[in-house]
Amino acid sequence: MEIRERILVAAAAVFAEVGFRGATTRRIAMEAGVNEVTLFRHFGSKDRLLGEAIQAANSRPSGSPLPERPTNPRKELVAWAREQMIRLRVNRNLIRTCMAEVAERPEIVERPGGQTTIAATQLRSYLTQLKKHGFTTARFDPATAAPMLLGALFADAMGRDVMPDMYPNDPDAAIRTYVDLFLRGIGVARPAKRRTKEPV
Repeated sequence: MEIRERILVAAAAVFAEVGFRGATTRRIAMEAGVNEVTLFRHFGSKDRLLGEAIQAANSRPSGSPLPERPTNPRKELVAWAREQMIRLRVNRNLIRTCMAEVAERPEIVERPGGQTTIAATQLRSYLTQLKKHGFTTARFDPATAAPMLLGALFADAMGRDVMPDMYPNDPDAAIRTYVDLFLRGIGVARPAKRRTKEPV
């Protein structure tokens, strides 16, 4: 890993743990295995470093995109939702710290091009294709529907460890349930299970 990338990863980890005030340049440099001079040579200031570190963490790719042409909505959405959930869980401490500090530091809000924006755009496009290719029976607006599924995944990823009683089923079962409820809401019927032939 290059020095610049190592510093960005360290800065995001320290910020996620202790917030802006606690994320001193000395601590970030120590975490990255460099001296403070190197840190300032690359980024100039703590504000710039943390801003870039947060945006870099939010911009890391998070799995395969949804297909342009749907063929099996449940299978495709469950696989995609699973990857989104992994991304959210990996970044949950960083996300929580950003949410706690956003009123004081609005510049830490994810910029266009971040993974959340990409996920929302992908899902809207996929839902539009579901409508176009006749998978749905309900009338709905993809731009309004997409945040419903993303919101369920976000709430689970952020809340499961702090409110375990709200999430009694295992994470993978929860993902399948969220997708099933979502698809039912937009009018996508589950394919009928094939009957196995009884022995003669």
